[in-house]
Amino acid sequence: MKELLSEYEYKTHYVTLDSLEVAYVKEGNHEQTLLFVHGLSSNADAWSKNIQELKDKYTCIGLDLPGFGKSSIVETQYTSTFFAEVVHQFILKLKLENVILVGHSMGGQASVKLAVNHPEAISKLVLVAPAGIERFSEAEANLMKGAMTEAVVKGATDAQIERNYALNFFQQPKEVDKMIVDRKRIRDAADFDMHCKAIVSSVWGMLDDPVFEDLKRIEQPVLVIFGNNDKLIPNGYLHPQLTTQAVAQTAQEELKQAEVKMINDSGHFVQFEKPMEVNAFISQFVETP
Repeated sequence: MKELLSEYEYKTHYVTLDSLEVAYVKEGNHEQTLLFVHGLSSNADAWSKNIQELKDKYTCIGLDLPGFGKSSIVETQYTSTFFAEVVHQFILKLKLENVILVGHSMGGQASVKLAVNHPEAISKLVLVAPAGIERFSEAEANLMKGAMTEAVVKGATDAQIERNYALNFFQQPKEVDKMIVDRKRIRDAADFDMHCKAIVSSVWGMLDDPVFEDLKRIEQPVLVIFGNNDKLIPNGYLHPQLTTQAVAQTAQEELKQAEVKMINDSGHFVQFEKPMEVNAFISQFVETP
């Protein structure tokens, strides 16, 4: 699949973790490291607008999770814990220190697992529109699983792909066109079926490996950022009465040391839609003792 993806904004490097080849970008060389973890059906390039500015003050590293981007696609259960362990191995392999972990959506849920299972590995945590705070009953989870099948992912038409991307934004930036072109192009990849399987497994994995009860166990300072116009969190079909603001408030209540920021006129992909605001909040959070 990686041969069909566009070049990332920054040079792609590779590291081997056991049998996994993990792709990543690295810019800047500073004392503190921001380690960026993308969300579902995304890759390290999702953070390009953040790295562009933050690399002047911090070492900025964004990795492709297994199953996505230019990293290996493997036959496994893509749970929050699986992703957390891969990121932890990545930190150890690259001997990263003074790590502030920054996770978006599914990557945010995995980052919570890492913060709880390996608290010594990171000093602070930034959760950008994180999955895992909104809870689902078993019946709701089963409904979501029923709707998320390999056939659905594989059979997405051009119009459906474009609509899916549009749901991530309040006002879609022009640069998203590159992501849409890539998503359409990878349908021709030899390992596209495995990638679709990874997407489905990742959704099921978020539901089967929840993190809500882990929130209160996090000892590190946490910055939570949401776009006020997030169309994906909460789930509008299952929880029509719930608001993004209420989900953010729950995060504030459950986390011991949480700072919550809401960004106006922005959707789920807030770090790409409003990078200057997100970058400013991250810098302020990192610099606060």
